[in-house]
Amino acid sequence: IFSTKIPTHLPVIAAGPWEPICAGNPRNKIRGCDIYEHFFCNQGVDVICRDGSTVYAPFSGVIRGQVNPTPLERIMPLIMALPVSYRGRINKGQKIGVMLPMQSIYRDITSHVHVQNCDLSDPTRNL
Repeated sequence: IFSTKIPTHLPVIAAGPWEPICAGNPRNKIRGCDIYEHFFCNQGVDVICRDGSTVYAPFSGVIRGQVNPTPLERIMPLIMALPVSYRGRINKGQKIGVMLPMQSIYRDITSHVHVQNCDLSDPTRNL
């Protein structure tokens, strides 16, 4: 999981617009409905990412492996992406992984990277 701490005196929106998350999706287009969206409700957004695409850091932060994020953090789980590194600082726009084929586990799903603010606010304003 990729996360970053935001100082408490800065609002979450202070991070500004994010970089493209996946190669081939420069506008961070969000996936629409598929058969799995109705079964798995989430508080974030799912950015479309083609299988084999490079996954980039949308914001600077720290890769910490498994995390227990606080409400002042943003997280980007890389569940179906092969990470370049499992720990360390990461810069906005830096390659952090490669998208794996989600269809090998969830047939007919649109491959995507899930992005979520830990305070459950809507992250689309940063996309």
